[in-house]
Amino acid sequence: MTKRKFPLEDIYTLNQAQELSLLSRSLGRQIGLLIDRKGKVQLVLSGDPERITIPPLEQSKKNTSGLRGLRLLHTHLQNQGLSQEDLMDLLFLRLDAIACLCVDDQGLPTVWQYAKLDPVQTNPPFIVSDLLPWTATNVAILSQICYLENELSKTLPNHDTAQNQEALLISVANLPQTEQNANLEELAQLATTAGFHVGATLVQRSKHVDPRVLLGKGKMAELEVLALEHNAATLIFDGELTPAQLHNLADLTERRVLDRTQIILDIFAKHATSKAGKLQVELAQLRYLMPRLTGQNRALDRLMGGIGGRGKGETKLETDRRQIKERMTQIRAALKKISRQRAYVRSRREHNLLPLVAIVGYTNAGKSTLLNQLCQANVLTQDKLFATLDPVTRRLRFPHAREIIIADTIGFIRNLPQELMEAFQATLEELAAADALIHLVDAADPNFLQHIQSVEDILRKLNLQTIPTLLVFNKCDRVDSELQSALQSSFPAAIKLSAVSRFGLKTLEMQLCSTVFKNPEENISL
Repeated sequence: MTKRKFPLEDIYTLNQAQELSLLSRSLGRQIGLLIDRKGKVQLVLSGDPERITIPPLEQSKKNTSGLRGLRLLHTHLQNQGLSQEDLMDLLFLRLDAIACLCVDDQGLPTVWQYAKLDPVQTNPPFIVSDLLPWTATNVAILSQICYLENELSKTLPNHDTAQNQEALLISVANLPQTEQNANLEELAQLATTAGFHVGATLVQRSKHVDPRVLLGKGKMAELEVLALEHNAATLIFDGELTPAQLHNLADLTERRVLDRTQIILDIFAKHATSKAGKLQVELAQLRYLMPRLTGQNRALDRLMGGIGGRGKGETKLETDRRQIKERMTQIRAALKKISRQRAYVRSRREHNLLPLVAIVGYTNAGKSTLLNQLCQANVLTQDKLFATLDPVTRRLRFPHAREIIIADTIGFIRNLPQELMEAFQATLEELAAADALIHLVDAADPNFLQHIQSVEDILRKLNLQTIPTLLVFNKCDRVDSELQSALQSSFPAAIKLSAVSRFGLKTLEMQLCSTVFKNPEENISL
């Protein structure tokens, strides 16, 4: 059977159908054949009387539609057509088509049925034929597959494959709809910054989620349809997935699966420029990777033992873990050295009686722009999340020979990954030495209240809530008069400004003087 070549347009020849039916009835099992587009049998499967199990398959054809390039022909020992399980195999394995040939008690073929994917035109995304006489085989199967691929290619956006890869965003949470939508909007910004193009989003709101794959069967099917429609090779989940969930989802969908933490780590890796920043990002990546090594590479499962080659030796997993631990030890030693150097700089600054003011805030609130305007600096500014990571300090000079140091720090974000919090400890030490903090808020962001809360939560985790803090609303030129009045009534002590147009900067400088220089005679009229 494996050496037989099946027709390209017909599903089988009559002799092949008779032979397959007789073999299936004599064994009392379902028999399946995976056939490629050249008509060659790639795999023969043997199941039980009720079902057939398909093993993990490699992607045998790379094309724009994402179809696998294989069709499944299998027998049914009961006189019934395709089951729901068959249709799910068609969808999740992205088969070109699936067909069943019904066999009677004498081992003779009776009727047959086939189904193919069509996520563009139909819902559910299948076209299932009627039960057909087993001799009616002329269905032009290859022509239908080519037509489907052409239809799918028309729906795909024209994106460069190296950059702006197509991705789907998935949120599974028991949150209010507005909050869940806001989280998805932020995830979309993160994905775009990381170089992905967001094709579509999928939302599931449920109190009880499947701990294995988060999504229920219906949502998994909907996710597969969306991925086919948008040719999405990457799935990005809001929140952090466990190692088991990452592994299960990747196996089930056969796509790259990322979570929010991985996206943030990737952005940090792209934007880190200094030696300290690169080391801190690498340490965070290794901390994230350590518990997720299991199952990533089972090659060389047991290496040769020690002297004489005896003993079971060391597993590849153990080798990887040992190498990661050694590298993490090296990075921590290098970061301690950097921390001591920064401590020396801080002591020199304190010796010269130079106050330090650190700008903190949610990512993309305009911290670097504010530093540029206050100190005539030339720090990179972009309308992206985490555009700058490395801390930058500049002097702000006042009249009467007064100076303070302004430090621009990394942007915060909700649920900042613990790996980053610990890896960037050397950077965040600058905040602990600050005499005052400028908490910068993007007033034009509709979720600015949640952003304020997120920043305050992080400051509490760092035990920095006791440092004098100026609440400053940036981008006030982008909000209407009604919101400005609401800000004034809700936050009367806050400073309202626009860093780009320099509106309100003088007020901020006067407040900095009043906060940093405690003695009245040290306050300056600007």
